[in-house]
Amino acid sequence: MKTFYRLLTVFILLVVASPLVSSQQKPEPKTEPAHKMVEFHMALLKRGPKWTAAENEETKRLHQQHVDYVMSALDSGKAVLAGPFTDGGEIDGVFIFRASSAAEAKAWAEADPTVASGFRIAEMHPWWSEDIFSKPTKPIKLTQMFLAFLTRGEKWTPEKTPATEEIQKGHMANINRLAEMKKLIAAGPFGDNGRLRGIFVFRVASLDEARALTATDPAVQAGRLAMDIHPWMVPEGVLP
Repeated sequence: MKTFYRLLTVFILLVVASPLVSSQQKPEPKTEPAHKMVEFHMALLKRGPKWTAAENEETKRLHQQHVDYVMSALDSGKAVLAGPFTDGGEIDGVFIFRASSAAEAKAWAEADPTVASGFRIAEMHPWWSEDIFSKPTKPIKLTQMFLAFLTRGEKWTPEKTPATEEIQKGHMANINRLAEMKKLIAAGPFGDNGRLRGIFVFRVASLDEARALTATDPAVQAGRLAMDIHPWMVPEGVLP
């Protein structure tokens, strides 16, 4: 548990305290998180130019090829986690790859038959996390989690002030509280300094409960961060 708290401290520093880079500012040198944080690569699978909601022989074939590809990626260790969102939004699902480079991860994502066919597109992001992933149990059975994307809120500012420092402390304390409750089971920052800051993964009974938990976050209450939450089906046994 102490290791988890230490990693969350690094996570907060990266997600909450990272400044925006204006056109007048030079980008800061990239710094990698410490304390056993590993760089993975996350592919957000979104609707592509050939996406359709119609169910026909072609879409059924593509879906089966996609499932086969996911199973192969998990079995080979290329993917540490993968699963669909079930809310019918722009993002269909997520791959998390253990790759040696962003280019390698991108090639693996684009080899997914639904991406190669244009049915989906893969939006790639470097993502940092403690290496908490295990092999899925066999036979594979999906279980529901809730993935929350942390994004820059309407009141995000690059300035570090006593007020923002206080919000950061409260944000970290709340994360530790959720971890102690066994509600928050994974967290980690994106490494590309964009609108998406990181993710939380909740093991809770409902979307309403996940939303209620995120509403307790001081950074969300202050408008510095916002949360975009999705029901996420993932293989049992992978997450602690």
